[in-house]
Amino acid sequence: MSYHFLTDEEFSDCIARGDFLEWAQVHNHRYGTLRSEVDGCLSRGESVLLEIDMQGGNNVHEVYPDCVRIFIEPPSWDVLVSRLEGRGTETAESIAIRLKTARRELACADTYDVRIVNDDLDEAVKRLSQTLEQYESQ
Repeated sequence: MSYHFLTDEEFSDCIARGDFLEWAQVHNHRYGTLRSEVDGCLSRGESVLLEIDMQGGNNVHEVYPDCVRIFIEPPSWDVLVSRLEGRGTETAESIAIRLKTARRELACADTYDVRIVNDDLDEAVKRLSQTLEQYESQ
């Protein structure tokens, strides 16, 4: 699937028409997944992997209750803070907002079907691939 960049007006029109499978406002930006993109893949028998926040995941789960929800988490709170600060791309205010969101999301991690700790990128990718293969074969 491709990214589609929309103006605020176009985004609002898509919401009004019900074009989004899920959408949310996250950190002062709106993001969404077009229903047509996902439905097209599924109709061709393709699996779909969405990288979305918890709000979006919950919305997708309402439409597709059999979807597999995977929670990618940091090895610890301190590592998460270090990673955010180490990027050098965020203001202190935006880091604080992200950490507040992360605290809420981490508290709900047990509600997901699968949890993957991203302590080693290669291992996390391997575990994600194994998880996808496992569920695709069912």
